Order: sequence, then structure tokens, then C-alpha cells
Amino acid sequence: MCIEPGSQRGITLIEQIVFMLIVSVGVVGLVSTMSSTVAHSADPQVTKQLAVIAESLLAEVAQQPMTWCDPDDASAASAGSFAACASTPQNALGPTPAGETRATFDNVADYAGQGWDDITDAAGNNALVGYRGEVAMAWAGVALGLADDNAALRITVTACRTGSPAACVGRDAVSLTGYRLRYAPHN
Repeated sequence: MCIEPGSQRGITLIEQIVFMLIVSVGVVGLVSTMSSTVAHSADPQVTKQLAVIAESLLAEVAQQPMTWCDPDDASAASAGSFAACASTPQNALGPTPAGETRATFDNVADYAGQGWDDITDAAGNNALVGYRGEVAMAWAGVALGLADDNAALRITVTACRTGSPAACVGRDAVSLTGYRLRYAPHN
């Protein structure tokens, strides 16, 4: 039997199989990409939540007074340096003064080195179960070009999901940095 050139109509079985193979590979690739995207679609929401938590904590810390002495100190209103404090200068960015909790913090330095799981607001309400917040501070006056290193604080707030280890180091986290300046001798 002789087939004249140009008289063939339609496609052959081999062409059909090759077409189906190419289309199926494309569909499998598309479906695997979509399933990966859908599986990780909550990640942006968690990142947004962490950013909001970090912003909130940074605002809370930065709004506290930055006095030379603890506001409970008898010399707090008149002190012009750490040495002028009667008993509790705020130059140590270390452990929280005894008996104080986040609800009673009254100076920006009280927050230094703090970390909380299941974050609540300053009054202890509205727990964000499953989230952790941490605050780190360092004197930064000289780094900002000021003569006195104690004239500015660099505040770094980190928010992450609660887990093991208890700290946010080495986990997905959002960190925000802000600065708190000492505008006058008593604030």
C-alpha cells in the first residue's frame, strides 16, 4: 500500500503517547510546586505575627523613662549621673531588680536581658501562647557619635515561636532594633 505525501490526516499513536507523556510531566511538576506552596502558606502569617509582637515589645520598652537612678530611688528626681543615685543606679544592664516583674518595670534598663514565653501584655493579660519575646540592650552613645556612651541605649527585641531551647537563638525569629536616648539629665 502506498501513501501519498501530504494526504495523512490526524496524528499517529506514537505522537499521541509522546504528547500525553509531556503533558503529564508538566502537570506533575505544577502539582508538586502548588502542594509545596500550600504547605508553607502559613509561614508569612507567622512572620507577620512575630513582627507585630517584636514591634509591640520594642514600643513598650522604648516608652519607659531612661533615668540615671531607678525611679523608686530617693535621688531619682535630682540625679545627673549614676554616681548621684542613693542606692539603685541604672547603669547595669543586667538582672532585674529584686521583686520587680514586667508589670512593675519603671525604667528602660529593667527590661535588659529579659525573656518571656507565652507573652502577655504588661499587665499580664491576653497571653500569646506559643510565642517568646526577648530583650537585649547595650550602651550605644559612642556608636551614635555622642560624647557619653551612657547617653543612648541600643534595644534589640526578638520574637520567636516557643520551643526548645527556651531562647530564640538558632530559630526562626524576627528581631527589631531601636535606640533610646537620654534627652535631659532626668528622663
